[in-house]
Amino acid sequence: MTPRLNLQALAHLPAAVRRPDYDFPNLQVGIVHIGIGAFHRAHQAMYTEQAVRANGGNWGILGASLRRADVPTALAAQQQLYTVETLGARPDYRVVACIRASLTAPHQRGQLLDALSSPRTHIVTLTVTEKGYCLGMNGELDLAHTEITRDLDNPGEPNSAIGWLAAGLEGRRRSHGRPLTILSCDNLRANGAKLEHAVAAFVARSRPQMLPWLQGNVVYPHTLVDCIVPAASDISRARVRQALGVADLACVQREPYSQWVIEDRFAGPRPAWEQCGVQIVADVTGHSRLKLHVLNTCHSALAFLGLPRGYSFVREAVADAELAQFLEALVSTEITPALAPLAVQDYWRTVRARFANQCIDHCLSQIAEDGALKLAERVFPLMIANASAGAPVRGLARIVRGWLDLTRADPYTALEDPKLFPPAIRTSPILKAAIAGAIL
Repeated sequence: MTPRLNLQALAHLPAAVRRPDYDFPNLQVGIVHIGIGAFHRAHQAMYTEQAVRANGGNWGILGASLRRADVPTALAAQQQLYTVETLGARPDYRVVACIRASLTAPHQRGQLLDALSSPRTHIVTLTVTEKGYCLGMNGELDLAHTEITRDLDNPGEPNSAIGWLAAGLEGRRRSHGRPLTILSCDNLRANGAKLEHAVAAFVARSRPQMLPWLQGNVVYPHTLVDCIVPAASDISRARVRQALGVADLACVQREPYSQWVIEDRFAGPRPAWEQCGVQIVADVTGHSRLKLHVLNTCHSALAFLGLPRGYSFVREAVADAELAQFLEALVSTEITPALAPLAVQDYWRTVRARFANQCIDHCLSQIAEDGALKLAERVFPLMIANASAGAPVRGLARIVRGWLDLTRADPYTALEDPKLFPPAIRTSPILKAAIAGAIL
């Protein structure tokens, strides 16, 4: 049986494997992360580890899974160590150690609440996907959402990310009142503002006495995160095992490209992220619009149109001549006008090369998940903007129609569903006709 990655194994790893070269066993937790999936471990945790190496500080991470215990269990068995496999011209392997604790929220409620409330915690980050925010089509907290109604009925035993934040913030207010920075690291337009409004709406109904403290002590900077992180597989785990000589059940794989842009608005101290490539800027809007409406929109296009053609991975779909031609036309005639004056074409050239990376097995089925929520963020704003300006919408409508076809939904019926389509789509004859296929 192959031994597991752990502290004892570190000293015996091959020389080519990079390993933590700082005093990580004594690193204290300063960040709580909600949603400890592959993306966080391949992205924010990597940046944080580099910042600690460059500038020190107690910026260890406590990672929490809101549902499943698989990642915390795997990390615990490896003393919180895991490998990041970067797949470029030459694969690179790095063992990361800045996650100092991990837990499963339903089973370790007290520990998570203590961490969120701790005066040593200065930052909370989240990667819970679009659906984890429990928002309605208007971008505000859906107070009728099952998880939200359950948490409002039992605010002391939260299950949703919003409920956990509210409970942790109440603990901070009662115990010491120190400020907190909360960073959404998910693909939402104006993610900071949406998270802020969602937490405030929940608190107004569960703990209204907390609102004045909340408004004066908690900030939610806007962020952009970008790195293609396919789900780990038996194949990727086998590659890591061969490279390290030990098994790693918590390893992640990622592309070489990575970007993190954060609005320069913090309530307290933070890691020296800017020393390791993070962009701390006054305004994230332009960066965010490019990523969301070029990379993410084209990802959705490849998923909804590539899966019916039998493709499994992004690299396969983008190699399809017809789909590649469709994306070129989509970007030049529909996305570029909607995002003017941003440098869409320059950005697209970088994205196109990333999609074609033959080392990355990014599953189209993974991208296609939660299609309605992703369309609301990625595609519908472009369609609405173009329809208002008299610009084309056919390509964008084809993406939506591809999703409807995958879900086997009748477009004429689905278009009247307020849970799937916002009013600006449902009341526009042009957009409804385009989606239904009348002008395609």
